[in-house]
Amino acid sequence: MSTGDLLSIEPQELQFPFELKKQISCSLQLTNKTDNYVAFKVKTTNPKKYCVRPNTGVVLPRSACDVTVTMQAQKEAPPDMQCKDKFLLQSAVASPGATTKDITPEMFNKESGNHVEECKLRVAYVPPPQPPSPVREGSEEGSSPRASVSDNGTINTAEYTTASRAYAERAHVEPQDNSSEVKDLIFKLTEERDFVVQQNNKLQQELEFLRREGNTNRGGIRFLYVIVVGIIGILLGYLLKRT
Repeated sequence: MSTGDLLSIEPQELQFPFELKKQISCSLQLTNKTDNYVAFKVKTTNPKKYCVRPNTGVVLPRSACDVTVTMQAQKEAPPDMQCKDKFLLQSAVASPGATTKDITPEMFNKESGNHVEECKLRVAYVPPPQPPSPVREGSEEGSSPRASVSDNGTINTAEYTTASRAYAERAHVEPQDNSSEVKDLIFKLTEERDFVVQQNNKLQQELEFLRREGNTNRGGIRFLYVIVVGIIGILLGYLLKRT
């Protein structure tokens, strides 16, 4: 912050988040420290590149005024992102009740014996703000664990139980204000675990039943095959005896 006898200026450096082909603005705040009306004027070394609103004005006693500096869209980035542009803010005491229309160039002429304060402001380019990184699906903190199914169709309840226990322990350390929500969550996870265990037992029983049925069917086919071969052998023996 620059502190003169008339105005306090914040900030001392105009920082523009530089982006190609985009207008960028930043603000100055001028604070009148006196009981007088203070006139100000803003100049720049590159007037075609910047737009200052307002570039002249009057700050009322013990009050503040905002000045917006807009940099026009740039087609090329400067070497090393360095900027040599500068601003000069001049201030002088104005007559009581003065307005912007009452400001004249003579007010800021030191050779006329006027008390004129000057503050030089630098310009700096800074990187533009980065967008927040996307959160991967399923990695949100606080998401409920899910049971996994292996390649052979068996539900991995051990993994589910471990994840549920870890999740419940993590939820248990939350603030006491959320104790009722934590209890509801633990109860819901317990019900889901019991359901998964029941489904797993049911699937195991069905697989065992199908395995037994398959063994029985294969034994019946072998017995039938023996009978057919025996009948064919008897018929062949009978035919050979007749011949």
